[in-house]
Amino acid sequence: MVQSPATRPGLLLALLPIVLTFAVLGVQLFIFDDFTPHVPLIIGIAITALVGRYLGLSWEEMEKGMLHVVSVGLPAVGILMLVGMITGLWIASGTVPTLIYYGLELLSPQIFLAAATLLCALVSVSLGTSWGTVGTVGLALMGIGAGFGIPPYWTAGAVVSGAFFGDKVSPLSDTTNLAPAVTGVNLFDHIRNLMPTTLPSMAIALVIYLMVGQGMVGDQAASFERISSITEGLSQHFDITATSLLPALVVIALAVLRFPALPVLFVGVLLGGVMAFLQQGESISTLFTFAFSGYSIETGVAEIDGLLNRGGLQSMTWVITLLLIALSFGGILERTGCMHAIISAIVRRVRSFGGLQTSAIASSISTNLVAGDPYLSITLTGRMFGPVYRGKGYSLLNLSRATEEGGTLISPLIPWNAGGAVVITALGLNSGAGGLESLMYIPLAFACWISPLIGVTYAWLGWFSPRASESEVAQWHANGEEIMDFNVSSQSDAAVRGADVATRMP
Repeated sequence: MVQSPATRPGLLLALLPIVLTFAVLGVQLFIFDDFTPHVPLIIGIAITALVGRYLGLSWEEMEKGMLHVVSVGLPAVGILMLVGMITGLWIASGTVPTLIYYGLELLSPQIFLAAATLLCALVSVSLGTSWGTVGTVGLALMGIGAGFGIPPYWTAGAVVSGAFFGDKVSPLSDTTNLAPAVTGVNLFDHIRNLMPTTLPSMAIALVIYLMVGQGMVGDQAASFERISSITEGLSQHFDITATSLLPALVVIALAVLRFPALPVLFVGVLLGGVMAFLQQGESISTLFTFAFSGYSIETGVAEIDGLLNRGGLQSMTWVITLLLIALSFGGILERTGCMHAIISAIVRRVRSFGGLQTSAIASSISTNLVAGDPYLSITLTGRMFGPVYRGKGYSLLNLSRATEEGGTLISPLIPWNAGGAVVITALGLNSGAGGLESLMYIPLAFACWISPLIGVTYAWLGWFSPRASESEVAQWHANGEEIMDFNVSSQSDAAVRGADVATRMP
């Protein structure tokens, strides 16, 4: 039986390992100009472990806490592995080159950013995975944007806006299913309740991308010489035909039919290999190499070589190791009670619904920042804030939306988060070598950060903030859910008790 710590950390002690870890991260990024957060996060685990020992926890207890959270994230590791393999094989099969070729031939530079956002949104809704969309269609769009002479961080911002918008509202998405599962609301009610913030933020992002496209390119055509060199180079080295798109079309079709993400992506791996063998003439031995080490080609055209020499299972080791370390850090923070103490301190100060909704979104964002994992940010926030929403009589649909806005959408904007690491790796932004310029996509992913701002505004205005229905309240009582009593003599004590129960909820 796992023994509880002798004492719970106070707020200052709970903040100590987080502040020290951020300090080490700051030195690594801003002083050494090197974004490799792995070692700073490992140091953070060690610091948190010292806090745990001070509180009376054994190493075995803390290790179990880390392994529990890591186990929750293992499906994401599987997706990352398959995305790496798909990237290498879809380049070899001609799928990605064909998408780039047709994109350069058909898309107008002026509308490219808006079109890229819409395309990624549609694919992400169909696939249910922002990571898979970024690593496949997003990669192709980076090539098209390069052909149009659009800075890569603008293209990356548009790709991220579309991909994570789709992930947020897709019924196939793991995070879209996780948020209502944690808060106890219906999946499709949850998706409908996302629309008042999601659609306006997406519309604003599209308008900005259209305006930027017009201003960046204007009435002048893109460099036809540059585009011609890319399209000619692609046609010389690949068989550019519509049949090359078969792997992408099959994967999207299977996702629409609601097959699970991992088997669907593996089908994409197999089809990519088959098409590379049959249509592009690659040998079976090279297919294994492409799947593991990534695709490699020398065309003599710098833009093509820079875009297509990537992918493979090995290319994902950076982000997979970061994900495992970040999950371990989040797990030990949860097990030592540090995350509990911080969120409980926030809950005790909540007075209005606007403050409650803002706190839930901010807590989700903070967990994303500290733990580096969107799943943990959704789970912790949903578990800790549930009793408070029930006590104030507000529908938990508000909470499920808050966890998605602070969890799913903010994840790709944090470089050391699993989502941000996927974006940087899959799109070839090479943050470690490119310095801070490679992170310029973050403020340009407008749909991701505008949506939480709209959500906070709604909460303070009382718009799209449903109260709990009679049936929802009845369900709380039937299920024995904790409902915080704000009429007791000590609100702080009630808040702590409610938070304690929330952490014990399955």
